[in-house]
Amino acid sequence: MQITRLDLPRRSVGEGPVWDVAEQALYYIDILEKKVLRWHPASGEHREWDVPDMIGAMAVREGGGAIVALVDGIHTLDLDSGKVTPLALMAPANPAIQLADGKVDRAGRFIFGTSHRKAAEPVGGLFSLDHGTITQLDSGLTLGNGPCWSPDGRTLYHADSMAHVIYAYDYDMATGEAGNRRAFFNTSDYGPIPDGATIDANGDMWVAICEGGVVLCLSPEGEVKRVIDMPTRLPASCMFFGPKLDRLFVPSIDPGFLGREPADGDGWNYVIDGLGVQGLPEPRYHG
Repeated sequence: MQITRLDLPRRSVGEGPVWDVAEQALYYIDILEKKVLRWHPASGEHREWDVPDMIGAMAVREGGGAIVALVDGIHTLDLDSGKVTPLALMAPANPAIQLADGKVDRAGRFIFGTSHRKAAEPVGGLFSLDHGTITQLDSGLTLGNGPCWSPDGRTLYHADSMAHVIYAYDYDMATGEAGNRRAFFNTSDYGPIPDGATIDANGDMWVAICEGGVVLCLSPEGEVKRVIDMPTRLPASCMFFGPKLDRLFVPSIDPGFLGREPADGDGWNYVIDGLGVQGLPEPRYHG
């Protein structure tokens, strides 16, 4: 196994990576700098798009362009013009809440969490965007993070980072309904913030533990299979990428915005090679 710092720009809050198989390109975001970013490893090309507010997540659309989760709801992003247009706004609007991490399920819905803007009160939830309509799936969360699915699509995972808990839900891919929430893993022994996560082809979860400086590999039973020490205490997410889906991309956070002096490794993007596993292709949003 080898961890390498990638020759990509340093970020304030690097988050939300999505590997698009069709483009062989990796999209990711910077929450505070209000940017969507795209890296094409084969050519080395790196592009940026500005969005008008803090961004919690993004996804590529089947019909072209992307969707972005901004503070007030989901918007479309035209990757040619850079134009951002409202698609589905949260109703009623709540200035205490912002949209957080999200991913597309295998039926093409965009599943995303919301968070209390000061990460202090359990007023956030879990939501689904399906053909332009937002439906609430869960409530009572303080900081939603890391939605991802088991290979058969029947289990949805989603964390409340402030509770230090990753939850599992029964998930109906036909209807998009989620229920039977239960604790899957408590990260307290490894760090306080379960952040972005992804599932490999074996059904194991790879999750970044922000403030813990590690990426964990968890079995479907919630057992710790691997603990990977990162060159930063602030890894923020992870996503398999590359032609074989066998490289793990790990963005990180520069804590300067919190008034803390960043360590040398903070804010950079990393790749972990030689894990001996493959990820699953990420779907596009169907709207």
